[in-house]
Amino acid sequence: MSIEIRQNLCIGCGRCITVCPGSLIKLKNKTATIPKPERCWGCASCIKECTAEAIALFLGEDMGGLGGKMTVRRENSLLHWTVTKANGTAQTITVNSLDSNKY
Repeated sequence: MSIEIRQNLCIGCGRCITVCPGSLIKLKNKTATIPKPERCWGCASCIKECTAEAIALFLGEDMGGLGGKMTVRRENSLLHWTVTKANGTAQTITVNSLDSNKY
């Protein structure tokens, strides 16, 4: 599992760096990079923190993604998770983060 950091969208805020549990994301030339993406745990912490939607999680066959990517956009307490399949079709699921642990 791995992430992709889209350099053209990264604003260099460093939020992804502070939440990465493996300390895998680095700041280079005011842009986030992941020098060794094969070490990514796939926890999605960086994706949830990125306000610029510059980070995507690759969804491999083991996750039913068949080469798709997942991104998230935060809107107050709402998380809009978008899965884009390899063929370009996309589906968005919205989750209220305030309700995520109500059980």
